[in-house]
Amino acid sequence: MTARSLVRLLLCLALCLGVGFTAGIVTAPEIPTWYASLQKPSWMPPNWAFPVVWNILYAMMGVSLWLLWDRFDDPIAARKAIGLFFFQLALNFAWSPVFFWLHRPVEALFIIALLAVSIAATIAFALKAQRIAGWLLVPYLAWVSYATTLNAGIVALATYPSHAVCIPPSSHGACERSHRARLLLGTAMKKGSS
Repeated sequence: MTARSLVRLLLCLALCLGVGFTAGIVTAPEIPTWYASLQKPSWMPPNWAFPVVWNILYAMMGVSLWLLWDRFDDPIAARKAIGLFFFQLALNFAWSPVFFWLHRPVEALFIIALLAVSIAATIAFALKAQRIAGWLLVPYLAWVSYATTLNAGIVALATYPSHAVCIPPSSHGACERSHRARLLLGTAMKKGSS
């Protein structure tokens, strides 16, 4: 590995792990307070599992980005994959503040659903550009898909106080739409389980 390649690897790891670190700063204060008050689906893992899994995934994401940047086979597919990578990384970055800081699980559900689709698109182009880079993102897609069901479960159970979701309090129209979305999702999940 050349010095240039090593610098690129370190930059990619720092970027992805930095996103995770920032998310952790936003998330940590809410875990014992607001998040603890939520009713959660039965398939929710223990709290300690999240930082462990995410740190591994962020490291894998960093290596994947490095391979797309430094070891690509198809330059056109690599450019598209990298563009999609940064788009999904922005969505990843946005989810934690929306869910934990703004207390908006409904809006966060739309973000994480779009994130899953974006990761799938990134993988599709990454596999053409550098196969290992694409496969490194598959566990990430699996985890985000699972996390999407957790977010949806929290929305469907909807036992968190309405004022916690409606921030700022003056956004009455947005709160009404969120409430209707929770009702629809809850009804759909009940029908699916019956």
